[in-house]
Amino acid sequence: MATPLKAIPGPGKRIEVPIKKATGPGDDKIHTWPHLVRNEFLIACAMMILLIVWSLLVDAPLEEPANPTRTPNPSKAPWYFLGLQEMLVFFDPWHAGVVLPTFIIVGLMVIPYLDINPKGNGYYCWKDRKWEITTFIVGFHILWVSLIIIGTFLRGPGWNWFWFWEKWDPHKVEALTNVDLPFLLGVRDETMATIVGALIVGGYFVVGYAAFYALCRGVKGAEFPDFIERWGWARFGLTGFLFLNMWAVVAKMMMRHLLNIKYIMVLKTPYFSINI
Repeated sequence: MATPLKAIPGPGKRIEVPIKKATGPGDDKIHTWPHLVRNEFLIACAMMILLIVWSLLVDAPLEEPANPTRTPNPSKAPWYFLGLQEMLVFFDPWHAGVVLPTFIIVGLMVIPYLDINPKGNGYYCWKDRKWEITTFIVGFHILWVSLIIIGTFLRGPGWNWFWFWEKWDPHKVEALTNVDLPFLLGVRDETMATIVGALIVGGYFVVGYAAFYALCRGVKGAEFPDFIERWGWARFGLTGFLFLNMWAVVAKMMMRHLLNIKYIMVLKTPYFSINI
């Protein structure tokens, strides 16, 4: 026997749909379409309007056509490469232009393999991923973006430091006496300076790994044994290596600004040199 169809209310009829309260872990979720997509579309429209108004009110900072007989001072890379150009102040060109960018690219590639936290997938939540979000904020928004801001607004002629309120003087000359860290510690022999520098670099990673282990243990608490068993020591080691290198950049920048430290370790051979 066929099931009779329910009567469809005519025009003007009001249909009341009861609201179901969330009773389970999946009942409080909403669909991406149209709720999330609608909000993202509205934000995109607002940003487009803002950029259009900005472009109408502020002229693009274009300079005169390129002149092969006149080199601009300062000669700057595009804004998205100014972070790398700024790191040349603190590191050897090979280290700043090849090693550190390689660490950044490889680190971004291995994030899906290092992050085993299942929480926060498909929704935004600070509580479940506070350490991951904090690391990203420090590494990108604070460290990398700050280098771009410094290279754009604070580096003037001769790549000298000019504060926001200072006029860019092309005749400004700053006498900087940069020394290596072993020399500052009183080591004058070249071989001994290399050994001391290597010990400092190695000691940084030993102490850093111990601090990283203590941090993970303190964050996880009683769950740490199960967490490290699921995470694995290989993931722990690689994550710690990338984490310590990120903070090493900050430490080297501070040492250069405060103590005029050029390199921590210098290893010279007839074929190549390693300057850190």
